[in-house]
Amino acid sequence: MRSSALPATAARGRRRATGTRTVGASIAPRWWPLLALTALAAVLRLGTLGSQSFWYDEAFTPVHVLHGSLGATLHALVHTENTPPLWYVLEWGVSRALGTGAVALRLLSALAGIATVPVAWAIGAELTGRRAALATAAFVAVNPLLVWYSQEARAYGLFVLMASLALLCFVRALRRPSGRRLAAFAVSASLALLTHYFAVFLLIAMVGWLVWSALPKASPGELQPRERTQNPKNLPRVACAVALPVIVGLALIPLILAQGGHGTQWIGAWALQSRLEAIPQYFLTGYMGAALGHGVELLVLVVILAGFVYGLWRTLYAREERGALIALTVAAAGTLVPIALAVLGADYLAPRNLVAAMVPLSALLAIVTCAQRTGRAGMTLAGLLALAFLALTVDVDLSPRLQRGDWAGVARLLRSAPPAHAIVTVELGAAPLEYYLPPLRNMTRSSSVTVTEIDETGYAPLRSGAGNPPAPGFSFSERRDIHGLLVYRFTSPAPVTISEQTLRRQAITPATVAHPEVLVPVSTAGKDN
Repeated sequence: MRSSALPATAARGRRRATGTRTVGASIAPRWWPLLALTALAAVLRLGTLGSQSFWYDEAFTPVHVLHGSLGATLHALVHTENTPPLWYVLEWGVSRALGTGAVALRLLSALAGIATVPVAWAIGAELTGRRAALATAAFVAVNPLLVWYSQEARAYGLFVLMASLALLCFVRALRRPSGRRLAAFAVSASLALLTHYFAVFLLIAMVGWLVWSALPKASPGELQPRERTQNPKNLPRVACAVALPVIVGLALIPLILAQGGHGTQWIGAWALQSRLEAIPQYFLTGYMGAALGHGVELLVLVVILAGFVYGLWRTLYAREERGALIALTVAAAGTLVPIALAVLGADYLAPRNLVAAMVPLSALLAIVTCAQRTGRAGMTLAGLLALAFLALTVDVDLSPRLQRGDWAGVARLLRSAPPAHAIVTVELGAAPLEYYLPPLRNMTRSSSVTVTEIDETGYAPLRSGAGNPPAPGFSFSERRDIHGLLVYRFTSPAPVTISEQTLRRQAITPATVAHPEVLVPVSTAGKDN
């Protein structure tokens, strides 16, 4: 005994003698993977933050929602949007400080996406341990879907962060339901609800777990989970914690009714079956997954299934089983409940509204693939999946065909148009062109305008006869393809008066595919009839 104790005592003495260096040396190996993954997430999100054009929803925010005063912005939110107010309030502050450029308006989402990585690490660590923490953070850092929405000037990036914070606070409160931890869950859950209405589906599972864990055991012989104790204070604490997000949710109901589903008409026009098929495409290969082809989706799926099968085959420890069950429950509630409601008729199911479920799904995948008994093979499979996600993310940065429509490129072409011109575009092009070509305005119904040039923009499939002149006196000038967005230009040597109905009928993309819009310079307002 003495001989074994002496080396240990000497080792402790050496550690005390070199305390600062020992602590520094122990911290660096422990935390460098998280620091590296967070830095990688920052590079992926900030490095190309302004390289893609605004698409419709992004451009709609600065054109129609953000105003000089916060009150006017909130008024526009009620009448034009279908999202809670938190992101818009923060974005209004950003726009006042940094302006309304693409980088400025996307910065909030990018910072939220970067911050989600350490939160994901903490979720994995709380659920099972360091191996799951590393894999969960890696998946979140490079996942093409999460990178995509971290570079979009909309609420989804902040939604992912707030929902992840709520998940982290929930897991901690579930393990030890102290007043402080339950208060943290109450606040984070409320912030998630104030960011996106679909947070409620994720919170349903979390609240259910918390309430169940606080209930007294049914019989003296029941085997209790670690966090389920007989402390009589737990149930009142949980009830108070749950009450705050419930109150916030109820307070949002008048706003939901006032918004009345603005901007959700496209959901009903998109067949439910197609939307259900798009969900795994989003989750496997990101927002533009369909353009990559089913072969890439299958390749990613094979790696995921290999990790799952191998992890389950090697069997999980009890803590790993419980962590996987928690992640599975939250992810399932965040995806399956909205799907069930859509099938039953309450159809607000858009694949992008499920984006926050990607974090608990990532945690589930990390727990099973990187279970202790999988050893190095499990970590290797997780690494291969992270590399596949990273390759897809980089491919989006390098391939315009996988990016948002290049409406900025279309605008650069149209800047050469004479003052007296009209633009016929698809609905998704209206707000971006208004953003990049101010000042434009929507042409009112049953009016007419006198112009010498008509620019028709859209995308395939094209209307039959798309290249024909829209009215007598006009002749075809040029056709341009800007990364899939098409521009047909028609010119006339003399001004021609043409009606809004005629222009709308000449949209090169059929109205059955995309709703047409007609834009004219504000300077032509006095010429409308």
